[in-house]
Amino acid sequence: MSVNRIASRYAKSLIDLAVEQNNLEKIHQDVEHLRRMIKSSKDFVNFLRSPVIQYSRKKKALEALLQDKFEDLTFKFVDLLAAKKREAYLPEIADEFIIQYRTLNKISQAIIITAGEITPELEAQIKNKLQQAAVGFANVEVVTKIDPSLIGGFILEFEGHVYDVSVKYELDQMRKEFKGNLFESAIGR
Repeated sequence: MSVNRIASRYAKSLIDLAVEQNNLEKIHQDVEHLRRMIKSSKDFVNFLRSPVIQYSRKKKALEALLQDKFEDLTFKFVDLLAAKKREAYLPEIADEFIIQYRTLNKISQAIIITAGEITPELEAQIKNKLQQAAVGFANVEVVTKIDPSLIGGFILEFEGHVYDVSVKYELDQMRKEFKGNLFESAIGR
């Protein structure tokens, strides 16, 4: 079975249980916290994916890490993954859970990458404009990232499209244009 299929099925099961127990928001917070742990620690991911470490040791370590910090359902879910030898898929399952959560709650995500920090006012303006453009979504979640190599401008990823109006992109386009300039190549003959 493919990783995507495994992740999708387990994520759907967790969402269904959370909805059934009227606990979706808390489980969502737990999964977001898990994702942050996964993204911040390669050692944690290596631990999850290690075939050498036995289930009993993984279970004890996961209990120590998660039991007091997470909802009972989240903890039992992670424990079930370990028992079924699916803990290696936890990063993909967590990502898929967030995707399904956003779909269920009609939340669209926009990623804005800028050369420097943007003000909260500008972020709110952008969010309002995107909210108006988001067809079929009740809310837009804006994630901001900083990439100084852009020099200026921004890159917006929204609803499957990428809008790149950065200075870096414009300079790259000019560089390509100059390399392929017919006038320049005619002079070189």
